[in-house]
Amino acid sequence: MTTVALLGTGTMGTGMARRIAGAGLDLRVWNRSPGSAHALADVATVELDAAKAVQGADVVVTMVWDADSVADVVRAAAPGLAEGMLWLQTSTVGVEGARRLSPLAGELGMVFVDSPVLGTKQPAAQGQLVVLAAGPEQAKEQAGAVFGAIGRRTIWVGEEPGQASALKLVVNSWLATVAESVAELLTATRALGLDPRLFLDAIKGGSLDAPFVGLKGGAMLDGSFDPSFSVAGAAKDVGLAFDALTAAGLDTVDVAVLAAARQGLDRAVADGHGDLDVAAVYLSHQGAKA
Repeated sequence: MTTVALLGTGTMGTGMARRIAGAGLDLRVWNRSPGSAHALADVATVELDAAKAVQGADVVVTMVWDADSVADVVRAAAPGLAEGMLWLQTSTVGVEGARRLSPLAGELGMVFVDSPVLGTKQPAAQGQLVVLAAGPEQAKEQAGAVFGAIGRRTIWVGEEPGQASALKLVVNSWLATVAESVAELLTATRALGLDPRLFLDAIKGGSLDAPFVGLKGGAMLDGSFDPSFSVAGAAKDVGLAFDALTAAGLDTVDVAVLAAARQGLDRAVADGHGDLDVAAVYLSHQGAKA
């Protein structure tokens, strides 16, 4: 039986853990704050030491905040690692972050797969994530056992670290621009003396509609901001996207819509909404009008 060590049992990691265990894989979990890990004691072996969690594992999965956190966690686990272990790096760390972590994997004798996931809390719990993967051909079969547990499909982007993370940044940039756009348009509808729900009704079911628009627009108007993907997380990812795009030679004028979304996210964080769902960018627009 394949043994998986999952390092990081936060909002995403918890759902992923239950799907991995549900697929019949032997699972060990570790988290810096042990409370969320202990909540998984019914499906996994909970370890208080990262090195003990990975000892004897076939696959190590990381799901933490950023590249620095990932590197810290894996270095803490290093005494328990063994030559040839497969490392599935599912956190959103950006292009430069993935390229920085790959040599660490080599240093530790691990096989590295850059594999961020698309989806939030509910898809993670339902095993409906989309896995974006870049790594060596020989890793695909073993990685597939975990990817099949946590996701509804896997897109292999290439073999070079950073390729999958690049695609993840593009998708999350789209998410950020849509959230900011919906917040602005609901605010505009209200400013023109109309019920803002009329905007959602007008586009519903047509070619201009998208499930995400109705989902986040409804949350904005209902004041439902329980985080599935936080404002702070979106701001972090858009910052990583700008780093990658700048390195690729693009100027702000080339991504002006994304720049506006970044400004809206940063304002929402500054207004104290960082821990709320990305839909909470709407609150800052309302605050500005108050």
